[in-house]
Amino acid sequence: MDPTANPAVQMQDMPTSSDGRVHSEPEEIWDGLRRTVSRVTGRSRVGSDEKHSTHQETETRSQGRARSHRTRSQRTQPLDAEDEELGIPIVDAEDDFPEGGLRAWLVVAAAWMMLFPSFGFMVSIGTLQDYWAQHQLSYMTARDIGWIPSVFVYLSLALGIWVGPLFDRYGPRWIALIGSTGYLLMVFLLAECDTFWQMLLCCGVLGGVCGAMLTTTTLAVVAHWFKERRGLTQGIAMMGSSCGGLTIPLMLQTTLPKYGYAWSLRIIGFMFLFCFIIGNILLKARIPPTAAAKKKAIISLSIYGDLRLSLFTMSVFGFEVVLFGALGILPTYATVSTDFPAATGFNLISVLNGVSCLGRLLPGYVADKIGRFNTLLIMILFTLLWMLVLWLPFGTSSLAALYSFTALFGFGTGSWMALTPACVGQLCRADEFGRYYGSMYFIASLATLVCVPISGELVETVGPQPMVAFFCVILGLSLISFLFSRWACLGRRWTVKVKV
Repeated sequence: MDPTANPAVQMQDMPTSSDGRVHSEPEEIWDGLRRTVSRVTGRSRVGSDEKHSTHQETETRSQGRARSHRTRSQRTQPLDAEDEELGIPIVDAEDDFPEGGLRAWLVVAAAWMMLFPSFGFMVSIGTLQDYWAQHQLSYMTARDIGWIPSVFVYLSLALGIWVGPLFDRYGPRWIALIGSTGYLLMVFLLAECDTFWQMLLCCGVLGGVCGAMLTTTTLAVVAHWFKERRGLTQGIAMMGSSCGGLTIPLMLQTTLPKYGYAWSLRIIGFMFLFCFIIGNILLKARIPPTAAAKKKAIISLSIYGDLRLSLFTMSVFGFEVVLFGALGILPTYATVSTDFPAATGFNLISVLNGVSCLGRLLPGYVADKIGRFNTLLIMILFTLLWMLVLWLPFGTSSLAALYSFTALFGFGTGSWMALTPACVGQLCRADEFGRYYGSMYFIASLATLVCVPISGELVETVGPQPMVAFFCVILGLSLISFLFSRWACLGRRWTVKVKV
């Protein structure tokens, strides 16, 4: 046994006085006692420390789980100071979509009301283009007049690359309000325009900038409230554009001969005012802007490094060439290249946009069941088939065939418009939808800048059938690009029976 472990032995070694009392400095006494206690209790302290460490680790894990649960339950809230110091990332709201309820459906209604004047006027601009060609701008060619709707549609889609990140940063309220005010100003000013440059600046530039604020914002808001039913709900919202595309040409067909050009547009403007008031009141985002979103650059080209998005963007580029090329040229196609009645152009646009309501609703519902990419693939094939079977051989010789094709084409292209944002939402988180959607259309919208002038030039120089053949080739190339985009979504595998 170690003698130093015995306190009595230690006391004997200490110097004493003649009366037997210890004669030592207090520091030496206390040092000896501390060493003794340390040796005697060292082993038990190690065990106690191990137990305390285990208990502390268990408590830390429990606190971590509690904090993680608290973060999940408040995942739509910004980080508090403690979480920022600990570096705990925000868990996005990907599992907390309401998928219904009064507030969510009111947002869908708001998106419908906002898209009625914005996208609705965009898809019916061909009726005004045909009117300008016969009246104010009768001295110009269809190719030159086509630059007005081309710039209008291009800016409405391309500037989403700027509006989308702003929406992710600040929400929809002020963006939608400013866009609504500017859009109304555009309609009332367009009623006073009578020269090409006035129309280009008013409709093309001002209308395009404000249109981007409205379309990108309203579609992004719907993506905040629905995930599993996103195809259906965005289809319902996009029905607003179809109803606008149906109503506006019919109104212009009635009001232009009766009230003239200026008052016809003013009547349209007052209708738009009612839609914007209701839409701005009901519009509301669910996911508040985060600090991470505010730190991101407004425009980030690195997003195109995602192969799925890049290939899908190429497909949408082709969609826009076919869709807006046809929308812009159909009235001119029906009146210039054929002997059909003069009202055929107005009626074709109305039929196309009316049937596209069903194209936005039914495929959107099916897409939530079998997959958004799968449904869009079916609808591309559906549209291409009728272009080859009806439009190409019979478009200029049979009015019944032209109306039949227009209805089927409206159903197919309506599904494109509804399923495209749903597919984009499948490639990103809900709080990044604005950035992805805007970046995609920044490239795809280049098609709208040139498709109407090109289609007008083709009709006048080589004839209507070569123009239709050109559209068929473009849609065929888009189909190939879309197949590869679906392939990239499946981890670069060619799998048929899978929901994607």
